[in-house]
Amino acid sequence: MMKTKLLQNTNEDLKIAAELLQNGELVAFPTETVYGLGADARQEDSVRSIFAAKGRPADNPLIVHISDMGMLDGIVTEVPEIAERLAKAFWPGPLTMVLPKCDAIPEVTSGGLDTVGVRMPSHPAALSLIRMSGCPIAAPSANRSGSPSPTTAKHVMDDMDGRIAAVIDGGLCDVGVESTVICFDDDETIHILRPGLISAEDLEPFAAHVYVDEAVYTQIAADAKVASPGMKYRHYAPHAKIIPVDAPDHAAFAAFVQSQKQEGIFCLLFDSDPEIAGIPCMRYGDSGREQAHFLFLRFRELDEAGAQTVYVRMPKKSGTDLSVYNRLMRAAGFEVITL
Repeated sequence: MMKTKLLQNTNEDLKIAAELLQNGELVAFPTETVYGLGADARQEDSVRSIFAAKGRPADNPLIVHISDMGMLDGIVTEVPEIAERLAKAFWPGPLTMVLPKCDAIPEVTSGGLDTVGVRMPSHPAALSLIRMSGCPIAAPSANRSGSPSPTTAKHVMDDMDGRIAAVIDGGLCDVGVESTVICFDDDETIHILRPGLISAEDLEPFAAHVYVDEAVYTQIAADAKVASPGMKYRHYAPHAKIIPVDAPDHAAFAAFVQSQKQEGIFCLLFDSDPEIAGIPCMRYGDSGREQAHFLFLRFRELDEAGAQTVYVRMPKKSGTDLSVYNRLMRAAGFEVITL
């Protein structure tokens, strides 16, 4: 256990955080998606500390964060032309591209693979931290492994206080779910490994073919190798049991929830849904963009409210909604009730 510093998003505190990273310490920092738990991606011992602090499986690869395209030298061996076009369109932003890694990136960072996911975050604090430290920063979400990703500094402190050197408070994250992760089967095919704010529809103008990995929709084998975080293990789950309900409409959803007799039932509704008599409810938006922003925040609020079982109105499976669907299914262990 150590004393975790709560730093502010100021030039002076960012310098302190940068020095901690240079010295091999772990620093949690805000991005536009969720808070990341960062270490110098090239320092094997520091990266191992991320896995220890989170309780994260060693075969779950990390994403490396950069502040400019020049940092790709020394991280990856090749940047295909399609990746350059996507970077021009979406960086800085919530898009991670899996590329062949350089030897300077240890296997612990890449989960034992010869590829590594790279992205350029758009949050000013994240970009400043990377520039000040001079480090490509390997960073998964800054939560205990399996729990909801943190979208505020308080969430990070709840999970990581005493486990890491510092947390930079940059306020509430804008996007609310992790970045879209893609790889390239060839020069004209984009393969979505993890959905995020940037959707398949957003990527279609840049390639002849865009397809979504089956792991987005279903549980994959325990011994499968994965190129992206968020593909293999149960993730994003609060202490409460999450049960997504695929209902044709609100009336069917409400009737089903009211028929359940367990203690500690809550439900998570769309903003436009009416209240359900006798059942405590929270809301998480109507659009995929709104639901992504609020999902993990509501999960943590449900735990604070003492929820034991949470029935969730299922979002759509297209556009940004797919990222919310994927997080719900992983939080539920791919168990869903279809009415």
